[in-house]
Amino acid sequence: MDDRAQHPVAAVALTAAGTAYFTGEFIAAAAWTDPPYSYTHHFISNLGVHGPLTAFGQYIYSPLAAVMNTGFALTGLFALAGVATLRGLPAARRVAAVTAAAVLAAGLMLVALFPGDGSTTGTDFHGIGAMLAFVAGNALIVLLGRAHRALGLSPALGRALTVAGIVGLLSLVAFEAILASGAGVLIGLAERGIIYPFLTGFVVLGAALRRRRAR
Repeated sequence: MDDRAQHPVAAVALTAAGTAYFTGEFIAAAAWTDPPYSYTHHFISNLGVHGPLTAFGQYIYSPLAAVMNTGFALTGLFALAGVATLRGLPAARRVAAVTAAAVLAAGLMLVALFPGDGSTTGTDFHGIGAMLAFVAGNALIVLLGRAHRALGLSPALGRALTVAGIVGLLSLVAFEAILASGAGVLIGLAERGIIYPFLTGFVVLGAALRRRRAR
């Protein structure tokens, strides 16, 4: 077996990164029932704010905010662990990938520790963390997609991961445009367009690495 294809820890950790986020989001959103949480209207960060309060023009009440914030933190930590344990990456690409994963982990940790409750006092660590995670997560999945040969993955999967990152970055532009307009139309959907591509990419990549290990 090609040693490049042996990524046992990375496969599990990358799968866990995406799973931790999607599980935390689902549980927290399901607990928000009065009125129901909207995946298209509400900001993702609202799920990490217990409330009740009103911020950014939205009513916020997330009974299981701690679950979402735990999901944020675990997603970053698992992603960093997964990338750090990948084998076969050339030195320059490894440094770039690990750096992007570290920035993603730091950003998500800030998001988890400083919930986006709309506070106007002090430094906006939540906003800083979110932007770091948005950019680093998509840059990371592009880097991993471009490194498909070194990782022993198919060109098709490499292209898919690269496209996912590009879609995420384009969604970030759309998200910022909606914010600037003040319209707030489908703001939650636009925000999910930023993070769902790279999170899904982590899960798909982890599954692909497990399959190669099993051969």
